[in-house]
Amino acid sequence: MHAYRTGSVAFAMLAALGALSAACGGAAPAARQAAPASAQPQSQSPSPSRSSTGQALAGKIVVIDPGHNGGNASHPKEINRQVDIITGKKACNTTGTETDAGYPEHAFTWDVARRLKPILEKMGAKVVLTRPNDKGVGPCVTERAAIGNEARADAVLSIHGDGAAPAGHGFHVIMPGLVAGHNDAIVKPSRRLGVAIRNAYHAGTGLPYSTYRGVDALETRTDLGGLNLSTRPAVFIECGNMRNRGDAAKMSDSAFRERMAEALAGGLKKYLS
Repeated sequence: MHAYRTGSVAFAMLAALGALSAACGGAAPAARQAAPASAQPQSQSPSPSRSSTGQALAGKIVVIDPGHNGGNASHPKEINRQVDIITGKKACNTTGTETDAGYPEHAFTWDVARRLKPILEKMGAKVVLTRPNDKGVGPCVTERAAIGNEARADAVLSIHGDGAAPAGHGFHVIMPGLVAGHNDAIVKPSRRLGVAIRNAYHAGTGLPYSTYRGVDALETRTDLGGLNLSTRPAVFIECGNMRNRGDAAKMSDSAFRERMAEALAGGLKKYLS
């Protein structure tokens, strides 16, 4: 962190005004472009520290991956195309599940993602979504992983709702297992991310650990392309079981989805700060 040095009263007032201006500034532009040579200053000031901007995630890049997509069901040939996920072949994407009342997973994941994005941006993070709306097809799991890699994300969070047997309830977080020679560098930081997400989500929503998958709501897998192909710390969260009546009622409630988004933001903040 960089501390401002005090001097004259006028200098202190200018410094305070500068700090206020930095705190009220918008998010960083999506693409970084160097200024023309003629416009480059002879010396550049250091980037504002978190203490000067008041933004805990300033300079951090978060990729949010809302699972599935609204147009997948009407394009079976496209989404069933097989893609290489290193440990095997899988469908490009799937339609996802839904509640007994017909609330689809793709709509759930999109709504949580769109609520999560501005919360993170207010903390200073640059946020990238793997899809722009809930009307498209795909992208494939390989492409979703590539988005996080190309963005050089500090954290990647893939949001899902599970479609397990109705008797099971609760949430769990999926972390990448080791695929030697491919994701070695992200296994440990992804576990730290997973634990941070689990703890914050549990505390913020009150939802219990899954009764049917994982241990203490944590599971490691090597059959998911989004994790196998990631070169950045990445986890999936199954926010609840959409086939369970109790979980479905919460996941279908807009106010509770806002609560979910706030909890996920807290987990990302904990990991990234």
